[in-house]
Amino acid sequence: MTDGSAGDDRVVVALDVGGTGMKCALVRPDGSVWHAERHPTDAGRGPDAVVETILSVAEDLAGKARAGGSTPVACGVAVPGVVDEAAGVAVWSANVGFRDVPLRDLVAARLALPAALGHDVRGGGIAEARLGAGRDARHVLFVAIGTGIAAAHVVAGSAATGAHGAAGEIGHILVRPDGPRCGCGRPGCLEAISSASAIARRYTQLADGTTQADPPGVGTAAPPADTATRPAGTAVSAAEVAERAAAGEPLAGQVWQEAVEALADGLATGQALFDVDTVVIGGGLVRAGEQLLGPLRAALHERMTFHREPRLVAAALGDEAGCLGAALLALDSLERR
Repeated sequence: MTDGSAGDDRVVVALDVGGTGMKCALVRPDGSVWHAERHPTDAGRGPDAVVETILSVAEDLAGKARAGGSTPVACGVAVPGVVDEAAGVAVWSANVGFRDVPLRDLVAARLALPAALGHDVRGGGIAEARLGAGRDARHVLFVAIGTGIAAAHVVAGSAATGAHGAAGEIGHILVRPDGPRCGCGRPGCLEAISSASAIARRYTQLADGTTQADPPGVGTAAPPADTATRPAGTAVSAAEVAERAAAGEPLAGQVWQEAVEALADGLATGQALFDVDTVVIGGGLVRAGEQLLGPLRAALHERMTFHREPRLVAAALGDEAGCLGAALLALDSLERR
């Protein structure tokens, strides 16, 4: 914990709720973190139990702020899924089990503070645009690549939510009509090819000879040299695929290149729609660094015709972005009061 800013003892309570864990913090108005902690979500207990955990953690954080000489002035919560930010309702979330949960009002009542509810990726996008890798740009597309792929289009520090709270689902852009089936039910979505989970799945299927269909232009590849020492069906992570590709393994290189090319197609579509200055890549896959960003920049460059090519950079805030975004949403809600 660090000392509060001189002359301003205000903090906001911020929570970024995921299916596995919650990133939580007390954040000053300038975006600096006064205190941070993490808690398990344990979504398997059911949505009611998760809501109670959120309320209890938020209440405890507000108490810690007061005990430390700071004044909590609002609370911001970011959650995955479909979020009606105007109504403050978590409409639907597969990861957490929410369905039409009036979370903003529940938090406001429990803490007796103004509250704001936002989408986790949009929150992360707002934080990266204001405080992180996109802070020098007015138009930012934040793309989070992990188990799935989602995006936030941020203009002048505010993210578009869409008419139904579902804006930014770039992972469901169709990039390979004959490609693998996505979790949404349609074949060929970007998320089904370029997400971390898709990369790991594709590699394992090809290595074990169990793949059912190749995306267009992809032929049958020989299994890697170490297949004989790896039991069939053993999971390989996207990070391991990246490492093997960097080491020159042909199969890993093929799978990695498939993912990069599809991602470039998705980003080219995003640029045609949004015409941003900067694309910020976040999520777990960006830990591959220039092994991802280098070929991705080159592939995106090849796809640009009359569109301005955006600057492509790695996210700067790591997995704290969603929590900082929740804090910024809370601060924004105070300014609107």
